Amino acid sequence: MLQARFPIEVSAILIDLDGTLLDTAAELAEAANRMLRDMGRPAVSQDLLMSYIGNGIGWLVKRALTGDMHKEPDAALFQKALPVFERHYAALLVLSKPYGRVVEGLEAMKQAGFRLGCITNKAARFTGPLLSSSGLASYFEIVISGDSLPEKKPHPLPLLHAARFFGVPPQQVLMIGDSLNDTLAARAAGCPVVCVPYGYNHGEPVDKLDLDAVIPDLPSALDLIKRAQA
Repeated sequence: MLQARFPIEVSAILIDLDGTLLDTAAELAEAANRMLRDMGRPAVSQDLLMSYIGNGIGWLVKRALTGDMHKEPDAALFQKALPVFERHYAALLVLSKPYGRVVEGLEAMKQAGFRLGCITNKAARFTGPLLSSSGLASYFEIVISGDSLPEKKPHPLPLLHAARFFGVPPQQVLMIGDSLNDTLAARAAGCPVVCVPYGYNHGEPVDKLDLDAVIPDLPSALDLIKRAQA
C-alpha cells in the first residue's frame, strides 16, 4: 500500500454518488422490496440491501432476488424483475438527500478553484435526475455514469476519461468515494484516493482499503490537498 504524502497537489476532484454524496439506501431498498412484492417474493432488509449497493442496479436486483452476494438468479426471472425495479426506483429517487456537509464541501472546493466531476456506477437515466433533484448538478463539469463508457468502476477507464476531460494527469485528480470500487479504480488509474466512512462498501469498514486517507466528511478533504500549479 503506497500512500500519498500530504498535502496532495491536485487540479480536479472526482466524487462518487451513492454513499458519498447522497444517501440513497432507503429509496433503493424500498424499490427492491416493491419489486419483490409485485413478484410475490418475500421482502429483504434494508441492511442487507445496503451491502449490495455500489455495483449498479443490475447487481442490486440480482442480489435482492437471491439474497446472496454470489448466486445468480434465473436469467428469465432477472429480465422480468429489472424493469419492475426501475419503474419503482424512478418514482422514489427524488427523495434521496445529500449527506451532512456535502453542499458545504462542494461549495468550498469550487471556491478554492478545484474542478469537479461525479463518477458513479448508477445508470445515466437515474444519475441525472438524482443530481438535479438534490440540487447538486450545477457543481459538476462532468458526470460519468455506469453506462457512459464501455467500462465502469472498478475499471480505471472512467477516472482516466475524466482526467483527459480536465486536461490534467491522473496523479492530479483526487477520487473521493466510500467503497472498494472507488479505491480499486483510483489505484489502477494512478489517482490519489480518500474515502468517507459513512457510505456502503458492502458493510465493511473503509479503513481496511488501499487508500490515502479516511475523511469524516467532504469539507475535510480540503485539509489534505492544495491546488496544483499550472
